[in-house]
Amino acid sequence: MITVCLHGAESTGKSVLASRLGYPWVPEYGRTYCEANGTDLTMADLLVIADGQAEENRKAMAAMPPLLLLDTDQLMTAAWARMLFGEVPERLMRYPKADLYLHFSADVPWRDDGTRFFGTDDARARFAAIAGDMLVSAGVRSVVITGDWAQREQLARAAIAQLLCEAPDPLTDRGLQR
Repeated sequence: MITVCLHGAESTGKSVLASRLGYPWVPEYGRTYCEANGTDLTMADLLVIADGQAEENRKAMAAMPPLLLLDTDQLMTAAWARMLFGEVPERLMRYPKADLYLHFSADVPWRDDGTRFFGTDDARARFAAIAGDMLVSAGVRSVVITGDWAQREQLARAAIAQLLCEAPDPLTDRGLQR
């Protein structure tokens, strides 16, 4: 199974695009958590969110789809930890990583949905930079997704298509003939 994680600052189109790409996807657990518990987060809340996202990801992976989109993962939770508290617990960096991260730039208008924090240009730019730093720190493969909504979708589809072209064929890798 191939996993692709949508990564980046708030209000950059990750969830909307995840629902449009046509692949099975795992929604953002943190949004559900904040809707139920509020947005006055502590580090303990972030660790609960990380564990909750991991559990939702595991459940979706059990169905073994050829490709699974993750609306977020613990590297994004690590970015939240750095942004809110100035530190990243090591355990957030030890979770399994996706095969590809689509890193959404903060170059589209910010929209408040009741769970978002960083609406000013400065805060948004800082959060976007921290999110990018998490990908570099983790040493994962990523592609920047930028531009208007149509360009974002086009870039995401192209990155996923490229990844699928590179993926080994499970039948031929087992010595089976098509």
